[in-house]
Amino acid sequence: MTCRIIVADDHPLFREAMARTVQRVLPDALLEEAGDLQQVLELASQGEAPDTLILDLRFPGLTGIGRLVDLRQQLRSTTLIVVSMVDEPSLIELVMASGVDGFIGKSIAPDEIGAAILAIREGELLVKYAPSGLLPNLGSDAELEHLTHRQHEVLRLIAQGKTNKEIARALDISPFTVRIHVSSLLKALNVTSRTAAAVKYTGT
Repeated sequence: MTCRIIVADDHPLFREAMARTVQRVLPDALLEEAGDLQQVLELASQGEAPDTLILDLRFPGLTGIGRLVDLRQQLRSTTLIVVSMVDEPSLIELVMASGVDGFIGKSIAPDEIGAAILAIREGELLVKYAPSGLLPNLGSDAELEHLTHRQHEVLRLIAQGKTNKEIARALDISPFTVRIHVSSLLKALNVTSRTAAAVKYTGT
């Protein structure tokens, strides 16, 4: 059965690039594009509900987090994926708390975007974005000193080889909150992988 996927972004070039990425990983998908929220709602109301909606956070008609909650209620059976250049953990947590299925940063590589889309469609509650690189490149000791208590806890468990689900259980927080903490932690440590973060922890 062919799945319907709506790619919603008001920037034509990014919308086209995202559509190509989706087509590459889901070649049998029926792709539809929308440039504003009204178009999204019109497409969604035609026939069966879309299988997946990939939606830019800064999107005409999307006036706030409350509108995402409304969309979640309107499209209960649709996998709802938000994409954005935003990399602020507190805002990402609000986005995820609205009930969407995943968050993908626009700045990550196309292959990573494709893999993230597949993972979210398969049921993984995923947050994936690249560090902005705007933080100063401090030495390891200074970087660790600037971590919050929660980030220290997460880093300690990462160094023990724990998965996100195991960290969530250990700290009694949700898996998507763990993902946000991990992404924030990688950015604070100026590294791009959990392994590199663990090395900084064990090397101090």
